[in-house]
Amino acid sequence: MELLSALSLGELALSFSRVPLFPVFDLSYFIVSILYLKYEPGAVELSRRHPMASWLCAMLHCFGSYILADLLLGEPLIDYFSNNSSVLLATAVWYLIFFCPLDLFYKCVCFLPVKLIFVAMKEVVRVRKIAVGIHHAHHHYHHGWFVMIATGWVKGSGVALMSNIEQLLRGVWKPETNEILHMSFPTKASLYGAILFTLQQTRWLPVSKASLIFIFTMFMVSFKVFLTATHSHSSPFDVLEGYICPVLFGTAWGGNHHHDNHGGSHGGSYGGSGPGSPHSALPAKSKEELSEGSRKKKTKKAD
Repeated sequence: MELLSALSLGELALSFSRVPLFPVFDLSYFIVSILYLKYEPGAVELSRRHPMASWLCAMLHCFGSYILADLLLGEPLIDYFSNNSSVLLATAVWYLIFFCPLDLFYKCVCFLPVKLIFVAMKEVVRVRKIAVGIHHAHHHYHHGWFVMIATGWVKGSGVALMSNIEQLLRGVWKPETNEILHMSFPTKASLYGAILFTLQQTRWLPVSKASLIFIFTMFMVSFKVFLTATHSHSSPFDVLEGYICPVLFGTAWGGNHHHDNHGGSHGGSYGGSGPGSPHSALPAKSKEELSEGSRKKKTKKAD
């Protein structure tokens, strides 16, 4: 009891924020990132036919957030690749996942209990990257709130935001899969986390950085592990956004859905006189057929 009372939340958070990420946590981050690459359609065939393109895709999955952050801050895009240890570790993970005999390494890391451990450790890295990215942006732009938020956001979800570029390396072009149009839970959480860490960095949020890192990491780990274990693609933000977004911005889906139902009810009441009702297309079609038939009759008479 004395030990538990002596170890306060602040001390625990401070100790947690000082845990080094390399190599254990970074290894987990690389494993999960390259696993998601292998899940992509055609990724295995690409690794056999074009191993260099597959390796570049793997590096984007592992270091895309650093590339985007350097792009935003005007720093060399290739700067992080000077970290030889991380690049070699990511390369080893890529080779083992794609080329290990009998797919032994892939089968081991895909085993759900093991995978959940890696997923949890990846979220530790994600939150730390958001905090470091905002601190780095604050060093360059002391009052640039939007710069700090953008940098923290891309640090947390850079690979998802670069998904279309990564698809081009695989010879695929699907602009409708843009992450900004269809944000996943990690992308949304990284954005909200970047806002929180920016408020903390600018002293508008009265909490220490270590405590915020610890609390937000626990939030990310809990939900991401749950979503992975249940194979769910939902987001814990959906309920809150379902109430707030229609009030602030309105929703095209809700408006269209209401409009369709409204039009359908009018169609039932007034015999389909509404422009959007399915019955209104039938008279137009019959008129075209009648006019086509009359033209044929006139042609026969002329002949």
